[in-house]
Amino acid sequence: MLSAALRTLRARWASFVGSFVALTVGVGLLAVMGQALAASREAPVRAPERFAGASAVVVRGQDTLRVDTPIGARTAELASPRAVPDAVVAALRALGPVTEDRSFPVRVADGPGGLVGHPWSTARFAPYELSAGRAPRTDGEVVVTGGWAVVGERLSSGERVVGTVRGLGFEDAVFHTDARAAQLSPALRQLVVEADSAAVRTAIRAAVAGSGVRVLTGGERRLADADPGRDAEALTALNALFGTAGGVTAFVSVFVVASTFAFAVERRRREFGLLRTAGATPGQVRRTVLAEALLVGVLASAAGCALGACAAPRLGELVVEGGLAPRWYAIGGDVWPYHLAFWTGLTVALAGAVTASWRAGRTAPAQALREASVDGRALTWARRACGTALLPAAVATLTYTLLTEPGELLHRKTYITRPMLLITAVALLAPALVRPLTPRLPGTTGLLVRARAVAGVRRTAAVAAPVLVTVALAGSLLGVPATLDGARAAEVRERTTADFVVTPRTGTPMDVRALGRVPGAVVSPTAGTAVYALEDGVALVRSEARAVDPALLAGTVRLPVTAGRVEDLDDGSIVVNEEWAEHRVGETVRVWLGDGTPRSLRIVAVLATGTGDNGAYVTAANAGGAAVDRVDVRLRTGADARAVAAGLRAVAGADVWSRARWVAAAEPRTDGTTRLGLFLVLGIALLYTGLSLANTLAMDAAGRARDLAALRLAGATAGQVLRLSAAEALTVVALGTALGLTVTATDLAATATALHLLSAPPTIVVPWTALAWTTGACTLLALTATLIPTALALRHPPGTWQGARS
Repeated sequence: MLSAALRTLRARWASFVGSFVALTVGVGLLAVMGQALAASREAPVRAPERFAGASAVVVRGQDTLRVDTPIGARTAELASPRAVPDAVVAALRALGPVTEDRSFPVRVADGPGGLVGHPWSTARFAPYELSAGRAPRTDGEVVVTGGWAVVGERLSSGERVVGTVRGLGFEDAVFHTDARAAQLSPALRQLVVEADSAAVRTAIRAAVAGSGVRVLTGGERRLADADPGRDAEALTALNALFGTAGGVTAFVSVFVVASTFAFAVERRRREFGLLRTAGATPGQVRRTVLAEALLVGVLASAAGCALGACAAPRLGELVVEGGLAPRWYAIGGDVWPYHLAFWTGLTVALAGAVTASWRAGRTAPAQALREASVDGRALTWARRACGTALLPAAVATLTYTLLTEPGELLHRKTYITRPMLLITAVALLAPALVRPLTPRLPGTTGLLVRARAVAGVRRTAAVAAPVLVTVALAGSLLGVPATLDGARAAEVRERTTADFVVTPRTGTPMDVRALGRVPGAVVSPTAGTAVYALEDGVALVRSEARAVDPALLAGTVRLPVTAGRVEDLDDGSIVVNEEWAEHRVGETVRVWLGDGTPRSLRIVAVLATGTGDNGAYVTAANAGGAAVDRVDVRLRTGADARAVAAGLRAVAGADVWSRARWVAAAEPRTDGTTRLGLFLVLGIALLYTGLSLANTLAMDAAGRARDLAALRLAGATAGQVLRLSAAEALTVVALGTALGLTVTATDLAATATALHLLSAPPTIVVPWTALAWTTGACTLLALTATLIPTALALRHPPGTWQGARS
């Protein structure tokens, strides 16, 4: 069988080029994604950055919540780390020099994002060295890192730059005097002690037992850096990105390869009929097809692994250059992704040929006499069975999720994988949909186009399938996130009823009393915090929360209350949303506040789940020490808006936003990693669309030669033949687009239904621009793959085409 298959490959190499290329690209992409996942399994231990040049000990207040459960301790990072107790600070000062370390966010117009402030006395621990100017001496003087500001420049926050230091790559910092840093960040949560670590630990235990204070020495001082877990978070995002892309690659490659093999077998019915006439048994025919798939699979998988080895390092460079991965991230070196990619590719090739080989084995000897190009049954029994099983399964699982847990449909992993089941079902049933969906176009050309599409339903379905995949993925993967973003933006608009929103400008705690003294203004200060609860007694879950004054909240915020009254909130109660395990008014829940303090609070109101941004609400007494970070302002009756805005802006350190500006600024935007992942998936789908269209139409070119010859001999001009071919290609693309739009509409309707069930604004956003570009690309690919072979065939006299066979 292998020798016969090898001779067939040599004789009919053009029929296998598309399958070979598609499988090679698929295996190459799988190898690249596997290498990327292998490189993102574990982040290397990062050396200390801010304290790289320090031999001293770093002491931190309690920053971790630890809760014992029946299956072990559960920990979580505190939203409001505790300050180092005064008794501990006093005991440490007796051991040696103590440097108070404070870090706080800084926002400067035209400055880099993520600016952080520090006291100048801590600069020597990095170490930072002055490259120009001098150290700050008064409250209005600062030293900055990098070249974004120069000595003598006055920042938008009011400070004057008196010195600069060379940036060390891990932060953009603004250094204040120690006294000014203490004003900007009063809580002392971290300090540096120049003393023996054992003596430090002994002094802490003697000063305050069980304080939760941490002592960091050696490499552990990296935990005192800003966001020490950022590498792990970046790798988690990369894992999701490359895992999704790998899954879509496997799905689309199986789809394309199976469709290609099925169409190739259909084109060779006469050949298999001759083999059966010559005495070949059905088993021999099947084994021949499988042997061909085995050879193609081995060669394509090997080529794909080589392609992946070349492309993987370049992908690593691109994600680092794009800021999606840490600077140390590099792809390559692991062997297992190549094994996985090779055997997956070989399995895909064989799996794609199994059904085709079974149909080939059923070819009767009389097929050798067949001349008609009309397909037999539109659907084989296996295809009909799979399609009719998958379609109800897709609808049933979607309905069940909507009825039981609609919020699950809003998760990224769900809305990326959910369309695949529906796409597969529709593609399997596509041949049965060709006749009812193909329009009756006017004129002779329209009659011929419909007749050919209906006569060759399998060819039509094979060409429409990749268009269906691409359009459906584009509509779903871009439409669902856009719909969710639209719903979140609508939630912000509906919730915000304040006339102005005031936020701190440089991290300075706002003078709420000064804001409250502005004539005509009613202020409602809130603080961002978190509460922690045990679900089912074993899972420690963090919920974002805001500390509010319930008497003032109703005038500036419209909350989606489903039960109870927010006005009943007091120091012994809490407002939760429907996602909480316990969410009935009157129940008592045990929680831990943002600073780790345990409390038992009574539920007085329940909010709708929405898109997930409706958090808990507590009073200031349960804020866990969080500072006010937002003040909603409502105008009193008859107050002048411009006068009130001017009065609010006069308060030092405050940024004043109108309602319209605040809503616009708070509008959700897809992050870079998610956007890259979506376009990577769509790029893979579009690449396979081109390969599948070119391959299918190339295999069909020989069969078309006989039809085109008949048209030319009947008097059709070359232009008429080209127009007919173009009309056929456009019709098939339109059919695939219609099916893809049907999947998209179903997906977006399910998302809107889930939002409605979660009491979120069900705004549907259809990505018309992306769909137009995707459809246009598919159309261009189809026209190119159709017209080029047709134009080349037209160069020969019609009489020379009579011997053409499919």
